[in-house]
Amino acid sequence: MSAKRTVAIAPTMPVVAHARNDAMKRIGTDLLASDVHTRLRHKIMSLELKPGTRLVEDELTETFSAGRTPVREALLRLQGEGLVSRQRGWIVEAADPSSFRSIFETRIAIEGYAARLAAERITPAALRRLEQLMGEMERTDKPRAEINRLNRAFHVEIVASSQNSLFVEMHQRTQFQYWNLRLPVVFLKEQLAASTEQHRSIFEALKSKQGERAERAARDHIEATMRIVAEALDEG
Repeated sequence: MSAKRTVAIAPTMPVVAHARNDAMKRIGTDLLASDVHTRLRHKIMSLELKPGTRLVEDELTETFSAGRTPVREALLRLQGEGLVSRQRGWIVEAADPSSFRSIFETRIAIEGYAARLAAERITPAALRRLEQLMGEMERTDKPRAEINRLNRAFHVEIVASSQNSLFVEMHQRTQFQYWNLRLPVVFLKEQLAASTEQHRSIFEALKSKQGERAERAARDHIEATMRIVAEALDEG
């Protein structure tokens, strides 16, 4: 009596096609979620969407012309980054003033080493932009809000010059949290003058391509600002 043979039956074409369609749908969803995340993140980081703003999924699907799944995945990713939270619905997260020390410590770590790398990698065009920003900040007729904008651009330029995309992304987050602290701190004239000198020290180290010096100058600058903020909060 001959043994029975088991014959493997190849999947039919409709099954293969169905699996392929599922894979393509997943890829499409991932791409949409990535696009929604990028655009929504930009709106939050630029303060177009301010802390405390409610994020309604139905409205976001309409705004970004995307389905619920990619919108929800984008929100979950933003939640993981600490930019949004769930409080009976999605909400743009606000920075807690009591966390100022953690924010400064993160800035010291990121901007310090970014300055070291920037000393090796910075371009002549970036150096010119930094010099122009310093010149504009040193003008006494500038309103405080404009000086803040220029100061932020100065630090962003240095981190960008490290040519490390992860540093850039992490720095954006610390900057967002720092400027959203809304700390009741008024910098005195002599403190602003000291900050100007610190910017000059960082710039000269970058220009002369001295990485260790640039890192030390950047760390010293941010530590000095942290001390000013800490003293102001203690007095308050």
